[in-house]
Amino acid sequence: MLCKQRVHSGGEIAMIKDIMTANELVTPTQKEINVLKENFPSCFSADGTFDVIRFSEFLKDKVDISHEGYELKFLGKNYAKMLASLDTETVIVPDEAHNSLPENANSENVYISGDNLDGLKHLLKSYAGQVKCIYIDPPYNTGSDGFVYNDKFNFTAEDLTVKLSIDETQANHIIDMTTHGRASHSAWLTFMLPRLQLARDLLDKDGVIFISIDDNEVSDLRLLCDDIFGAENFISCLSIENNPKGRKNSDFIAVSSEYCLIYSKNKDVAHFIENVPKAASDMTLDENGNYVHNSCKRVLVGENCFNNLVTNVESDKNYSVYYKKETNDLVIRKDNIGEVDNELLAAGYIRYASVREGLLIENTYTEKKFIELFENDALEFTAEKIYEKNYADTIRMKSQLVNRKFEAIVNGVKKDYSMELTTTGARTYLKQLLNTEVAVFSTPKNMGFLKLLFTLFEDDEFYVLDFFSGSASSADTVMHLNEDQNKKIHFIAIQLAEDLDYKLANATGDVKKTVKNAIDFLDRQNRPHTLDFIGIERIKASALRIKQDNPDTTADLGFKHYTLAEVNQTTLDKIEKFANSGFITDTTIYDEFGIATVLTTWLVHDNYGFVNNCKMVDLTGYVAYWCDNHLYLINPGLSEEAIKSLVEKYNSEGAFNPQNIVLFGYSFNYVEMENLKTNVKILRDSEKNLKINLDIRY
Repeated sequence: MLCKQRVHSGGEIAMIKDIMTANELVTPTQKEINVLKENFPSCFSADGTFDVIRFSEFLKDKVDISHEGYELKFLGKNYAKMLASLDTETVIVPDEAHNSLPENANSENVYISGDNLDGLKHLLKSYAGQVKCIYIDPPYNTGSDGFVYNDKFNFTAEDLTVKLSIDETQANHIIDMTTHGRASHSAWLTFMLPRLQLARDLLDKDGVIFISIDDNEVSDLRLLCDDIFGAENFISCLSIENNPKGRKNSDFIAVSSEYCLIYSKNKDVAHFIENVPKAASDMTLDENGNYVHNSCKRVLVGENCFNNLVTNVESDKNYSVYYKKETNDLVIRKDNIGEVDNELLAAGYIRYASVREGLLIENTYTEKKFIELFENDALEFTAEKIYEKNYADTIRMKSQLVNRKFEAIVNGVKKDYSMELTTTGARTYLKQLLNTEVAVFSTPKNMGFLKLLFTLFEDDEFYVLDFFSGSASSADTVMHLNEDQNKKIHFIAIQLAEDLDYKLANATGDVKKTVKNAIDFLDRQNRPHTLDFIGIERIKASALRIKQDNPDTTADLGFKHYTLAEVNQTTLDKIEKFANSGFITDTTIYDEFGIATVLTTWLVHDNYGFVNNCKMVDLTGYVAYWCDNHLYLINPGLSEEAIKSLVEKYNSEGAFNPQNIVLFGYSFNYVEMENLKTNVKILRDSEKNLKINLDIRY
């Protein structure tokens, strides 16, 4: 399991009522303001006003501040930024029957059914800065892909004029765009911006995001990503041949490719490895029977016209090498021009130095890398130069990916290798996997392409997040990689539970046929008519096939399933009217949420993630829930005996010391809360001086 750094502070995590209240105060730049407050507190006045002039003092020697600049503008941009700052008012409902199955109980994979904007906000509570790889295949806004932006947020024109500092006409334009189903460039950008903003916050410091897109929005998406990730963190725009014959419905030119934009969180620390097999024709067997590259004449030490002059004598690429063949002994020295170690020469060593026209030049690799190659017997010594025996049987992935088959060297063995990237091939695979004669998903991503992306990382264990999961190609790819390459990659998938019956009623042509096929398939599986269950059934089918092909597999082929649910209006009304002032508690709010939902939502929000080690604790018949630094009291009926049992547990069990006791406020009456507060104070004032925070959430 990947290690999560947990930082807890009592009282900051709320339930729905508290979140709704906080959301009323959110502005479009709330996230940015919070960052500035954390890093530049002296630039804020006592009333919270940001002092731009004082802030500019911090930047004076770094940038030239100008009133003009290049930026992406579109209707709804500030509105979209505000949506990113609003906290989600959804709760997390665990699929308890599914999650308790043996194959899923210990799985670290997560599948979330729900709006990905809400899903990302939940994920940020536990996974901020922890995701190595994000891959998404969002709607392309082609006009035929079914994308329309329908907003669930109920803002009035008056609300927006205040929150966004715009006039009523502009506010009405935004409301029209976000509530009446629009597919314009502005609508698409408004839809994408908050999701990408949140995605950036989820990325690890060396994390990377891959975004599939086609001609319709690639230029706008590039500008948007420059805005969010920084133009300096752009890595590449891949061109992928996914339809070699070209689309029949293309205007003027038959489109055969689409794109994949790649951005890093921080390009200075991001790193890719070579992961495409070399052609067998480029390799030859050396004297030891190992494959080396035909050119195996990369100069490491010696005159090399490609290397740079030494400007820093302490550079880790500036060194002389002394080598004695008879004993296979290597000595490295920091010689200056004209200097040699005569003692080593007298002992039979040959000196190698990188010099050009009488000047020192840097060697090809650092001293550390050079020694590593020597220890791996990957060097060839001649009279004047040292070369690398290039044993590597992979090359860097190219920016243009085409479908091809060739004889390659894979792990030192000749074999046929296929780079298959077509959408047609992906559809065929999905039909075979699900045992259907017809397509149930229009445009599944090809797993061959996704394997190329996910193997660019050297790490064997990391998170892959796909918040436009669709048919779950990313999850399927992860499971196969774990089995084939003995990795421990964990997938997190988010997919909207799109109503396929509604889509069928409004679709035409091939889309209508595919949706009908999907509904028929789900009927055979006895599943609801929602798109997320296409992905769920694919993951299960793929896991079954991997197990059949590899009976002894230890790969994680399960997943935990959660649904994001909006609180119904009846419950919201009860929450608004709730007043805990009496001796009797009305537990209807508790009943409507359910203990599993409250507990799961809190665990995620308290930084324990969707996969955690929460334990039940018996307090003389009252069941509480303990996870690391938090003890959750959710069930009603907290008796005096239960409170006494809790106090005794703190006093007698050294390992039991949660510093936060969290209460579901709707479950407890005034007497119970006061009794608990009194006993917590006693614990604080005891000889053990326990630091316990009491956190009541509504």
